[in-house]
Amino acid sequence: MNIETAASQMESLGSPTRLRIYRTLVRAGLDGLAVGALQQKVDIPASTLSHHCRKLIEAGLVTQERHGTTLICRANYKAMSSLIGYLADECCADGRAEEAATTED
Repeated sequence: MNIETAASQMESLGSPTRLRIYRTLVRAGLDGLAVGALQQKVDIPASTLSHHCRKLIEAGLVTQERHGTTLICRANYKAMSSLIGYLADECCADGRAEEAATTED
């Protein structure tokens, strides 16, 4: 993954509404969700949902597929894995990582 793609994807997830939509689709699994069901779950107007979905699609994080009259939205798990990998690939390459949590005995 290149830095421009990672930045675009991170930017698209920078909106609380888009992040909520994306997390809802990630939770839905490979079957995805019909637009109507997604709208009910995130409780936003259809026009707002359409706008935010378009941004996620442009970033490559979400796909849409038409089945008859139903439009299905799905998280693009390959893109998600690539972004997570890009962020984690060089973790601690130039130094030590701080312990996330310590426990006292």
